[in-house]
Amino acid sequence: MILFQFTRSHTDHHEYCEACGQRLPAPGGYGDKQPNRIGIAISVALHVLVALYFLFGPKHKIVLTPPAKEGDMVWVAPLPKEKPSKPKAQPQPEQKLTPRKTQPAKITPRIVPQRHNPNAITQVEIPEQPRTPQPPAKLTPPPPQVEDMQAMIEAARRRRGAVPSAEAAPESDDDRARRIARANIMGAQGRSANGERNETGGIFDVTNKTFNSADVKFRGWNTNFKRQWLQQVHVEVNGEADIETAVVKKMIELIRKEKPGDFEWESHRLGKVVRMSARKDDEAELAAFLMKEMFPEYRRAR
Repeated sequence: MILFQFTRSHTDHHEYCEACGQRLPAPGGYGDKQPNRIGIAISVALHVLVALYFLFGPKHKIVLTPPAKEGDMVWVAPLPKEKPSKPKAQPQPEQKLTPRKTQPAKITPRIVPQRHNPNAITQVEIPEQPRTPQPPAKLTPPPPQVEDMQAMIEAARRRRGAVPSAEAAPESDDDRARRIARANIMGAQGRSANGERNETGGIFDVTNKTFNSADVKFRGWNTNFKRQWLQQVHVEVNGEADIETAVVKKMIELIRKEKPGDFEWESHRLGKVVRMSARKDDEAELAAFLMKEMFPEYRRAR
C-alpha cells in the first residue's frame, strides 16, 4: 500500500487531486453554509410544549379501571350480622297447691225387708252346698306287649311240664373282644363266620402302564392249591385302539375264568356293589363299565 503525504485539499484550487487523480468538486459545491431555520423553530416549539405540560398539567394521576367482563367473579364482602338478643326468661308465678278434701265414704245400712204377711208363699232360700272335687279320669292301660318267640316257647314248655332250658349268660367284654377278633381273622383269611372258605372274588390292579403296554395283576382264590393266588399278565396294544382297551379286554378274559355268568363288582367309584354279567352278549356293556372303573379320565382319541 502506497501512502501519500499529501491529502485532498481545496486550498490549492486544482481541478484534479494530486494524490488519486480524481476530479475535485468546484469550491462551494457541498451546499450553503446557512442555518436551518425550520428545524430550529420545530425544536423550540417542542421544548415549549413540554415545559407548559409540566407547569400546567394535573398534579394527581387518575387511573380508570375497565369495566368487569362477563364471567369475572366479583367478591362482595357481606355485612356483619347482628346477633339477636336472647329474650330473658320471665319467672313463672308459683302455683299454690290446695289440699283436696277427702270425704269419708258413706256406709248405707242394709235394709232387710220385713214380712208383713206371714201366711204368704215365699221362695225358700236353699243354702249353697259345697262342691265336691271330681275324681281324676282313669287312664286306659296300654295293651300288653307281645312276648318274643323265646318267651312263648318257654311258656309252652312250662305248660307241658318240660324242664326249662338254661338261660344264656350275658356276653362279657372279654367274650365280645374274642368274638370280634375271631371275625377279623376269618375275614382276613377269606372265610365266613362259619369258617367256610370264600372261593370267589378277586382284586384287579394295573401297574407299569405306558402308551403301548401295561401289567395287570389279579389276586384271586386258586381252587387247585386252596389258597390265594396272584396272577400277573403283561398286556400290549397289538391291534387294539389303545392300551386302555387292551387292558379291559384282558380283565374280561380273567373274569370269565372265575365267573362266566353273573357276578358282583364292588365299585369304589359308585360306593356300592353292582351286579354285572360276563356273557358274550353283555361284553360291550361290561367293557364300558370297566373302562370307567379302571380309567375314570379316559377319553377315546378321535
